[in-house]
Amino acid sequence: MTTIKDIRELSYPELVDYCLSINEPDYRATQIFEWIYQKSTSSFDEMRNLSETLKNQLNKDFVFKPLDIEKKEVSEDGTTKFLFNLDDGQRVETVLIPAKTRTTVCVSTQAGCKFGCKFCASGIGGWTRNLATAEILAQILHVKEESLKHKKPLSHVVFMGVGEPLDNFDYLMKAIRMINNKKALNIGARRITVSTCGVIPKIHDLGKQGLQIELAISLHGFDNDSRNVLMPVNKKYPFNELMKACREYIKSTKRQITFEYILIKDVTCSNEAVQSLKKAFQGMICKMNLIPYNPVKEFDHQTPTRQEIYQFKDQLEKFGVHATVRMPRGRDISGACGQLRLRQ
Repeated sequence: MTTIKDIRELSYPELVDYCLSINEPDYRATQIFEWIYQKSTSSFDEMRNLSETLKNQLNKDFVFKPLDIEKKEVSEDGTTKFLFNLDDGQRVETVLIPAKTRTTVCVSTQAGCKFGCKFCASGIGGWTRNLATAEILAQILHVKEESLKHKKPLSHVVFMGVGEPLDNFDYLMKAIRMINNKKALNIGARRITVSTCGVIPKIHDLGKQGLQIELAISLHGFDNDSRNVLMPVNKKYPFNELMKACREYIKSTKRQITFEYILIKDVTCSNEAVQSLKKAFQGMICKMNLIPYNPVKEFDHQTPTRQEIYQFKDQLEKFGVHATVRMPRGRDISGACGQLRLRQ
């Protein structure tokens, strides 16, 4: 049985080709894109400047696969977490993160995660499948509409939700190009961040894409041994090889890298860690996001004290490593990746 394609799977050139194939002018593709990505329409019948003939043809050839809200939780700090049901029963999480004048969306790229980091709820229960481009974009479109209710327009996209983005490379890249496309969501490349746990071959592939997106490395360890404790991926792509790949990425793209580093009391937050990171980052164009551990009941870790957190930051700064503390958002709504999905 042939499955009807979600129209959001089509890039702009693909939609132009489709329109020409059914004897419609190419400008129809622009009109359809405007309805989908700028007006957030998910019904062909609502596309008022299209002919009835074209709308009937679109209804025959394409669908908008549903993204149904199973649960929505709003934190005291305004962070909003959505648990969405996909059409095959899989569930994904998406987070709206508000600032004073803008909104960031944190997007999932897989149903589950196969990498099993020892502090993250995303991998508990394993991995099911990659999300299609349309499923990635549908999350963003939903948060875009939600952000307008708060008069804080969506301006930034971070691929830091459930799953390893670079493990879903082709669908991810297609989604990014749609996000960046002026006819679609028109979000600047530098406002798009891709996070990876360190899949080295795909970091090399990303560097060849010619996009000025931000790359974030989920480091969460200060050397090979410490990273092995928390990041099973380190056994395949060891710490030193990852550092080498990062230097090559910086050299080829002329872009700095952000290292995400979780602060766990007596595990990653120590003087030994500072000394090791100083050595690892020497001469590298990078910055660090220090993330105090957001407790997950399945893991026996503790958050450092505020004093310990800022002492760690100050030590890094003394060594010339620019670091910021990113306090976890949405603790009161189980804001860490995978927690809402796991609870249901």
